[in-house]
Amino acid sequence: MASREVSTMIKQGFISDPSLSLSPLSPISNKLSSPSSSSPSPPATLPSSSQSRPTLFEMMSEEQLRDSKQSADTNLRKLQEKLTKVLARNPNFIDVNNSSSSLGGGLGLGIGDVKLTVSSRDGLKVSMDVHRRVLTEKSRFFSEKLERGGAVAQSVEICDCDDVEIYVETVLLMYSDDLKKKLMGEDVSKVLSLLKVSAAIMFDAGILSCLEYLDSVPWSDEEEEKVISCLGQLQLHGLVSEEVLQRVSTEQSTSASTSTRVDNIFLRMLSSVLQAKDEKARREMKSLISRLIREDALDYRDYISRDTLYQLCHNCLSSLILCLSLATSVDETKQDRGIIMGEIAREADNMQWIIDILIDRKMGDEIVKLWANQKELAILHSKIPTMYRHEISRITAQLCIGIGRGHLLVPKEDRYSLLSTWLEPLYEDFGWMRRACRSIDKKLVEDGLSQTILTLPLAQQQVILLNWFDQFLNKGDDCPNIQRAFEIWWRRAFIRRYTGEQDQSQLQMTVYDYLS
Repeated sequence: MASREVSTMIKQGFISDPSLSLSPLSPISNKLSSPSSSSPSPPATLPSSSQSRPTLFEMMSEEQLRDSKQSADTNLRKLQEKLTKVLARNPNFIDVNNSSSSLGGGLGLGIGDVKLTVSSRDGLKVSMDVHRRVLTEKSRFFSEKLERGGAVAQSVEICDCDDVEIYVETVLLMYSDDLKKKLMGEDVSKVLSLLKVSAAIMFDAGILSCLEYLDSVPWSDEEEEKVISCLGQLQLHGLVSEEVLQRVSTEQSTSASTSTRVDNIFLRMLSSVLQAKDEKARREMKSLISRLIREDALDYRDYISRDTLYQLCHNCLSSLILCLSLATSVDETKQDRGIIMGEIAREADNMQWIIDILIDRKMGDEIVKLWANQKELAILHSKIPTMYRHEISRITAQLCIGIGRGHLLVPKEDRYSLLSTWLEPLYEDFGWMRRACRSIDKKLVEDGLSQTILTLPLAQQQVILLNWFDQFLNKGDDCPNIQRAFEIWWRRAFIRRYTGEQDQSQLQMTVYDYLS
């Protein structure tokens, strides 16, 4: 080790300095020496290595060991106190730690004839005088152990227990006539621990009581995981064990039947939400269902069929067309016109929700073609005031965003048909959408529309973007600002093509003949 490092460790106290290991000098005496004491005082002696001062590292190690020992002693003392309280519940079962006790004296069983000792890995040991008859009748484990030794009194020792307290309480349960009452009020974790010990010693009545308790009480999320894990490890076969797990699992069935069942439930749930009368409850349930079907942990996500979702889409479209037809034929002076307009917004919102689910599940490709073919709906849309119809244009914006992000992969014919049918209505409603809908992200809609247009052939881009150019000049902020797409189209159509022609004209080809 380098001298500098040694010097640093000496200064920090991790090793001792040999030059400082001498004993301190004794103080000089003020008393004069007698004349007769002419013999010189003995020289100071070097201390032994065992007398040298401890280093900082040694002191820290000793302190850590001392704290660890104190902590272990404290934990052991607490456990002993806890066991004392457990045993004190039975007046005939009181002594702890290397002492004998009599269990069952008040039950007319006489003095215990078997000494049961339970010890933990921490050194805690509990000895109990228990009764052979009780152990053999209640526990198949103890019955097998005690039968090997004949009828004479015996001692049984259980070593390295995880929890001595739980083991003692399980033995106490053997002496109880009402196990259900004994378990009442305990938490689920405690009963699971009792169940594990009961299963280990084959205490069937204890196992049954613990299972019945677990079947009767509610579980928290954390407790549910513990119950499933515990029962899975113990592999307890029986009706009660299966009944406990019925809370979190269903009977095993084929994939096809499970798919049909989940799909039917899903169809029922969505249909109920789409027809809900309370608007607040409808929004809450929409949020709940959307959150559940997006959870990756759900195995049944693939069981929700495409046909079910598209069936709901067709239902929403039919309702939307009906509402628009009624709105165009109702006299404006009648009061029920406002109700019909509310239904239009509601059905459009329902349609948006189903489309969101389709896009999330990567099943939305066909919805673009379906929406693009709604010519009748687009005609009716133009006859309704903007303030009532702008929710319909949000569907077009939603599909353009999906195409622009690559979440909807559809042929260019369907993309162009979508814009041909619904782009003009979107221009008309955009200003109202921007002001009335807080959930609308203007830039997101503009980016989605731009990207959708730029996926089309150049000639179709030109038709759409030149039309937008005129619309924007007349409407300003009430029209989507897609000038970025306009710039890209311009470069593609003129600048890059011209540059490409120039590069092509300058290409040269040189052929070399190599002599063999």
